[in-house]
Amino acid sequence: MSGLRVQRDLQEAAALERRRQRELQRQGRIFNARVRTIGVDKDALDAQVKDRKIQEATEKARNEELANEMKQNDKMMCMLEEQQKRNIRNINKAVSDFQKNFQKPETRREFDLSDPQALKKDRPARLSDNDPRCTVSGLQKFMGEDLNYAQRTKFQKEQLREWSLQQQRDHKNALADKKFLDDLHDKNRIELDRKTMEQQRIEEETRRAVCAATKDFNKSQAAEVAERKKLDKRQKMKDDMDEISSLLQGNLLSENPAQAISSFGTHRVITDRWKGMSQDQLMAIRSFQQQQVLEKLRLKEEERHRDAEWDRQSMQAARAQLILERHQERQNRERRQALDSINAQLSHEQKSKNIYLKEEEYSNCPTSQYFAQFNTTSR
Repeated sequence: MSGLRVQRDLQEAAALERRRQRELQRQGRIFNARVRTIGVDKDALDAQVKDRKIQEATEKARNEELANEMKQNDKMMCMLEEQQKRNIRNINKAVSDFQKNFQKPETRREFDLSDPQALKKDRPARLSDNDPRCTVSGLQKFMGEDLNYAQRTKFQKEQLREWSLQQQRDHKNALADKKFLDDLHDKNRIELDRKTMEQQRIEEETRRAVCAATKDFNKSQAAEVAERKKLDKRQKMKDDMDEISSLLQGNLLSENPAQAISSFGTHRVITDRWKGMSQDQLMAIRSFQQQQVLEKLRLKEEERHRDAEWDRQSMQAARAQLILERHQERQNRERRQALDSINAQLSHEQKSKNIYLKEEEYSNCPTSQYFAQFNTTSR
């Protein structure tokens, strides 16, 4: 936004300067007796028409460029949103398929507690004395009275071993699924960061191209105005020199003006003998002309100083814009580095936690002493 604001300020300043130049040119034409008596300055009108056409073409090209840039940004945002939605759908579908294929209710150890067909599948409390379902709490068979003690013990150990292996497999599958989801999230984040950086780079190149085109146009306009002023000054000096030379070498100044003085007073002249003004009058006129020349030179010097000050302010504004862009780039780079550091730290902490869970939390396996504490009393 700051770049657009600075560019808008530069455009307004350039428009103000163009209006001021046109006003000065119009004043020069109006106050010039020769141009006012002859008529309209066609060259100035043609130059104004040309400048107006160049300005309209420049504004049209700039508007088209901004419109294309906005369309490209909208298209890029739509593509990113569609990709994000597609990734979310794929992740949800993968989770749903995994739950449907590998986490069925029938595969759970405690499914028999909530099985809706449990009553239909259930058998009588006791079929025979060798029924393995006769537990201690049922008081149907006591310690040492069953004949399948060794087989039952072996079966229990085998069942515990199968449960332990099943837990290990479930834990490994959960870790593998979590790692797959983390890798998929990291890939999506890296791809999104890459596209964002690419979009920022394209915007910066476009902004630099617009600034360079504006700068070249301003330079060409300033050079054209300077060249026009230089030609006008040269032509004016040539006209003045021709006029002075004509006055100095003409017959009017070479003759004696005293013969035209009338006998009725020195303030009256004889019209058929008067050849011109006296030296004092001419000196007064020349002194006044010299003052006019000095005043015009002073005005031109002030105008040159104003032009130099305008160029300096334009350079300072461009330099400030460049410094601001560099500062923004440095801040974006620091934010990206801080985000990468935080992500790396979180990844390290997660890996450390997984190692701790694998080596410390789930490393305690049941021993024979653990199984020997069961079935030691009648209660």
